[in-house]
Amino acid sequence: MTASPRHSLADAIALFQSGRPEAAGKICRLILSGEPHNFDANYLLGTIELNSRNFAAAEQCLTRAAHADPQMADVWALRGNTLIALERLDDALASFDHALKAKPDFLGVLYNRAKLLRDMGRNDEALVSYDQVLAIDPNFREALNNRGNILMTLGRHAEAAESFARLARADPNFEHALGNRVHAMQQICAWDGLAELLGELGTRVRAGKPVATPWVMAAASDSAADQLRCAQMFTRDLYPPAANPLWRGERYAHDRIRICYVSADFHDHATASLIAGLFEAHDRTRFEPIAISLGPDRQGGMRSRIESAVERFTDMRTNSDAEIAAHIRQMEVDIAIDLKGFTRNCRPGIFARRPAPVQVSYLGYPGTMGAPYIDYLIADKQVIPADQQTFYAERVVYLPDSYQINDDKREISGGVPTRADAGLPESGFVFCCFNRSYKITPDVFDIWMRLLTKVPGSVLWLFEGFPAAAANLRAEAEKRGVSPERLVFAPPQPLADHLGRHRLADLFLDTVPCNAHTTASDALWAGLPVVTCLASTFAGRVAASLLHAVGLPELATGSLDQYEALALKLAGDPALLAELKARLAANLATAPLFDTARTCRNIEAAYTAMWQRQRRGDAPAGFSID
Repeated sequence: MTASPRHSLADAIALFQSGRPEAAGKICRLILSGEPHNFDANYLLGTIELNSRNFAAAEQCLTRAAHADPQMADVWALRGNTLIALERLDDALASFDHALKAKPDFLGVLYNRAKLLRDMGRNDEALVSYDQVLAIDPNFREALNNRGNILMTLGRHAEAAESFARLARADPNFEHALGNRVHAMQQICAWDGLAELLGELGTRVRAGKPVATPWVMAAASDSAADQLRCAQMFTRDLYPPAANPLWRGERYAHDRIRICYVSADFHDHATASLIAGLFEAHDRTRFEPIAISLGPDRQGGMRSRIESAVERFTDMRTNSDAEIAAHIRQMEVDIAIDLKGFTRNCRPGIFARRPAPVQVSYLGYPGTMGAPYIDYLIADKQVIPADQQTFYAERVVYLPDSYQINDDKREISGGVPTRADAGLPESGFVFCCFNRSYKITPDVFDIWMRLLTKVPGSVLWLFEGFPAAAANLRAEAEKRGVSPERLVFAPPQPLADHLGRHRLADLFLDTVPCNAHTTASDALWAGLPVVTCLASTFAGRVAASLLHAVGLPELATGSLDQYEALALKLAGDPALLAELKARLAANLATAPLFDTARTCRNIEAAYTAMWQRQRRGDAPAGFSID
């Protein structure tokens, strides 16, 4: 059959527009059999193939069309999108550049180019493209949002906050914009107007508006009810349970309970520093530990240690959620453990597909995931009091000591730096807080400044994260009548050295509503007492859990007034502080907090109980390990 007037391009266009792309494609192919470089036929057929997800065929057609008319920007743009689908990212970028050469103000291409550059990790270049988009359309919502997220990644939080503020003006209801603005401000302790934004955040979450991610709410809110609402909305909108779960009631016949730990943090990371000892302590006669890595392959001591500690270690960071879930199902995993929750590089979509009979949230995320497919949350009675269980979508499993596993093999540098090495004065009391800057709130900072005022010669030693945070905190100190020089900032160091320098401090001061977590156990392991204040959420009660498990429950106060009074008392009573440090030093070898084998046995008892309930056909239910 050959092309004829009955099979004109106009007919193909009409068929395509009337919703008959297959018939239109047949005509295009007939035309191209005689005119292989016909621009219009290649362009239309390329569009049809792209819409049908036949990406290779679409790319061939669009390439011929682009070369037939190099000034047609639309074709280059469509070809770029096709090449992205084919994962030929460099070629896609070149195609977008051809489109912009023909039409420099092509808004859609500028936006897609910026997204592509971001996906390629070329954030600085992506930022230039987003700025070009916004120069044409200052209220382009997605560009403002993505620009803010890139600026956050680059550590330029003040600019990120302004980008999110512009987004709020353009669209007050844009998803997560308010929460992202709040978090950007918290990262650099930019407190002007923050209290009003935090109030608005809570009000809008309670109204059912998706204004923040659960991770932002964990640090910004002292309401477990609000955190639950936020997590449930987030899960419902972005990670709903799969219509066809992968595990459908099959019973596995394994000699050992197969446990799969899923995380992006199997390298030099806080989670890895806590959990490596658990992997090594597992009873291999009863449990088969498996690890799936979703994060970067940063080779080093911790990565190698974890790879050696489990029976199977699989790097699947480039695989889709569906592929990873299918892999878990194929391995017949009995219990899948999400060590990420809603923290950076999380992948809840894996668990939404229900690849395992039992699915558990543990350690990485201090709160509820609000997800119907997460069966259990491992906790203790300090972080989740019994009367607070209704604010957690999971069934709560209580460990008897602290929920937090710790590694009793963590090394502490033998050489203690001098005060001068650390930038500290030769004498005077050293208050310390190595929490990230986003956890520092004005209320807590007010207390710290009053302590410096009341304790002559004292200093406050903080973790040095973002330069803007240090500058803002120094300015806030000056506003409160405290010399900025009394704030000293500690730069990042390898973990062993970081633990070693704790010995230069006299007392660790915690934050609320989000406590020190690994940071608190670091301090205690290094022999530094921690004073905390109980808040109302899991994230605000972790330090109290650690203090109870290390035998120093009196350092967990019930109010900020008590917190301030206790810190002042310890700073003014060297004998009492020395007694506390001696008791902590003695407890390190005997208290449950740093007894890795003991906590491992408790966790294994919890796994066994979960597995037995599932084997009996019982629904998940909360319980305690005695």
